Amino acid sequence: MSTEGAGILLVFFEVIQSIAPLIIFFTLFQVLYLKLPSSQLIKLYTGLAFTAFGMILFLYGVNNGFLPAGAIIGEYFGESGKTLLIPLGFILGLLATLAEPSVRVLCYQVEESSNGSIRSDLMLYLLSFAVATLAAITMAKIVYRIPFIYIIIPSYLFVLVLLSFCDKDFIGIAFDAGGAVTGPMAVSFMMSIAVGVATAYEGADPVADGFGLIAMIALAPIIFVMLLGVYMKFIGGKNNVR
Repeated sequence: MSTEGAGILLVFFEVIQSIAPLIIFFTLFQVLYLKLPSSQLIKLYTGLAFTAFGMILFLYGVNNGFLPAGAIIGEYFGESGKTLLIPLGFILGLLATLAEPSVRVLCYQVEESSNGSIRSDLMLYLLSFAVATLAAITMAKIVYRIPFIYIIIPSYLFVLVLLSFCDKDFIGIAFDAGGAVTGPMAVSFMMSIAVGVATAYEGADPVADGFGLIAMIALAPIIFVMLLGVYMKFIGGKNNVR
């Protein structure tokens, strides 16, 4: 068996182990309580099969594509010096967020739920800029060896302050956005880049300095969306934000 075949087989068993409890749980409810018609069951189990197949392809692609590519890119720029690392973090954070499917779904839902007063393109660009900014700060943390605690604690204290001033409609959006931006693009690609940079950058520790990027990315939209909520509450008004 080839290395690639073994990799696919390993991912296959991991996916089956992950979704099997859910399938068993649903099947028990179907037998005992739900009693759905066979036509509906066929659709459900077909959907589960496609989900498992998609997860296998995705995880195999991440393990053999995103993670190695991100690590190689990170190591290359880490060896090139600190001049390009901060702009690199900004650009890659921007592109990864623009390509994140869950971010676009969230933006569409926000526009629909707000009856168009909060445009989806505004949310998309805001979230992309937010992630790019915090990704650049994370690169600066690696370059200048800034302890992670010096960034994350003040940031969450700032979030607590914003809670008192933000338009209440934006609080839930902000925290949901924090989860939406930490999708497969950010987690698989950006984290591997940060670890690659910390591995190659002289004086950096891959464990102490390479991790923490995802926490920063999750924090980014919370801060920026709540700042938008403060703006709309005290200055702009919902009808002026487009």
